Amino acid sequence: MTMKRPLASLTLVAAFAAVSVLASSALAQAPQTVRLRGVIEKVDGNTLTAKTDKGDEIKINLADKMLIVDVVKASLADIKDGAFIGSGAMPQPDGSQKAIEVHIFAESMRGTGEGFRQWDGAPNSTMTNGTVGTTVTGVDGPVITVKFKDGEKKIVVTPDVPIVRFEIGDISAVKPGAAFTVVAAVKQPDGSFGINRINVGRDGVVPR
Repeated sequence: MTMKRPLASLTLVAAFAAVSVLASSALAQAPQTVRLRGVIEKVDGNTLTAKTDKGDEIKINLADKMLIVDVVKASLADIKDGAFIGSGAMPQPDGSQKAIEVHIFAESMRGTGEGFRQWDGAPNSTMTNGTVGTTVTGVDGPVITVKFKDGEKKIVVTPDVPIVRFEIGDISAVKPGAAFTVVAAVKQPDGSFGINRINVGRDGVVPR
């Protein structure tokens, strides 16, 4: 004797199947992004020719609406309570993070990449983006508490750590000889890269 499944069960199975298909489709359609670092060699309209830090020559296509971020030199004194910062760092045995670099976001960029995660700036490194809380004096330098939605991290900033500030810039910053970083570039079928944000060093600063 063949048992018939209740209609509600069949509907539930169909719903789960539909959700699975939609999730798989969304993952398949999500573009894979890569980080780019290098120096701009040529500007031709909305297309840049650049040399990466690995020595490769690449083409970069600028979006019609670009976010251009000037990266300028800053100091520890510029890291104020309540500022939104990011720090690439190395985990320490005591659970703190020893800064490799610190960048201070423009106020309009508050919330960008908030949280704690792995970072590709150095092997086994981390990135913490959040709001500056308390700062105490440590053996190696100031220890800054950086708070984010899911917790907080203590960042040790030694005297030799480069500190930069992000400022909203314009297309005039995108010029030959400028060092740049692109956090999320999408590779195109022709081998070029499409971007909608670029960080450009100003006055000799090299963004990481």
